[in-house]
Amino acid sequence: MKPHPAPDRTRSLSETPPPRDGWELALTGDLTEKQADLLESLLEIPSGGRGTLFFDSPGGSAYVGISLASLILLRGLKATGVVLGECSSAALLPFAACCERYVLPCSTLYFHPVRWSSEEDIQLEQAAEWTRHFGVMEDEMDILLSKLLQRPFEEVRGWTRPGRFFSGTEIAQMGLARLLELPGPDLATQLRTARQAATPGCEVAAPTQPAATLIAHQ
Repeated sequence: MKPHPAPDRTRSLSETPPPRDGWELALTGDLTEKQADLLESLLEIPSGGRGTLFFDSPGGSAYVGISLASLILLRGLKATGVVLGECSSAALLPFAACCERYVLPCSTLYFHPVRWSSEEDIQLEQAAEWTRHFGVMEDEMDILLSKLLQRPFEEVRGWTRPGRFFSGTEIAQMGLARLLELPGPDLATQLRTARQAATPGCEVAAPTQPAATLIAHQ
C-alpha cells in the first residue's frame, strides 16, 4: 500500500478569508443582473466588518435593493457608502443602510415609486392583486427609507411621488450625506478629515421583514 500523502496545509488566494475591516465592494450597473454576486460578496464579509461600498447604479429590482439593505443591517456591517456617479431607485436602500454616506458634487440620486412588470400575460384578477401588493410595498419602502435616512415619512414620500432627482450637493445640504471634493485629496484622507471634524454614529433602524416573490422594478 502506498503511504497516504500528508494534507496540504497551504491555502490558495481564493480560500483566503476576506478581511474583517478595510474591504471594498462596488455596486454598479443594474442590481438585478448582479443580485447573486452582490449578496454572495456581502456574505463573505465577516459580520460587523467595516469597509466601503462604492455606488454607480440606476437601481433595478426593488427586492434586490431590500435584500442588500437588509443584509447590511442584519449582519451589522459598518459600511461607508460613496456615490461615484449615480445612486437611484432600488440602489438608494443599501446606500441609506450605510453608517456613513458620502457623495460627490456631480453625483445623482433619483427617488421614484416602485414599478412592476411581468413578462407573461396575466389575468385581470392577478393584475389587481399585483396592484394591491405593490401599493403596500411602496409604503413599506418609503417607511424604511424614512427610518434609515432619519427624515419624516411625508418628506420622503414627497421625493418618491412622482419622483425627484437630487445632486450630490443638494443631498449634502440636506444632511443626508457628506460632500467629497473632486479633485481633492484621496478618499482615505478625506474620510479621515471628515471623521475628525465630526465622528458619525452608526445608528440606523432595523429593516422591516421583506418579501421577495414578484418582479418589482424601482
